[in-house]
Amino acid sequence: MTQQYNRNPAAVAALSPEQYHVTQENGTERPFTGEYWDNHEPGIYVDVVSGEPLFASVDKFESGTGWPSFTRPLDAANVVEKRDFSHLMIRTEVRSAQGDSHLGHVFKDGPRSEGGLRYCINSASLKFIHLDDLDDAGYGEYKKLFTTQREAQA
Repeated sequence: MTQQYNRNPAAVAALSPEQYHVTQENGTERPFTGEYWDNHEPGIYVDVVSGEPLFASVDKFESGTGWPSFTRPLDAANVVEKRDFSHLMIRTEVRSAQGDSHLGHVFKDGPRSEGGLRYCINSASLKFIHLDDLDDAGYGEYKKLFTTQREAQA
């Protein structure tokens, strides 16, 4: 059964001021201050507003920018890309498809061996679900992403 994700008004009301600024007002947190920029635990990152699965730790890399960076989304259907002309630049904004949360931006300076993209994402737009908690949180289908990683470490 496929899970349906929607913009949750109760989740929006419960956002911290920074989470609200980032997700609802297209803000950006300061580099090296977000909760997940240096997180190395196995798991997935979901939209703080809708719960949509967005990114996996297996696709996270150290970009040196101070924000969580990923080479690809978990499911491209959960991420919407839009042209962003703010700040006198042309960039590609990344938003969650169902929650319509501003997540960050995607750039073409990621690891070439992984497709060359860098999804530069604000921690404030994310909720991290640890590998050990995926089943209980309703994201058990994503455990398979970590099977090869665990086998390699054994």
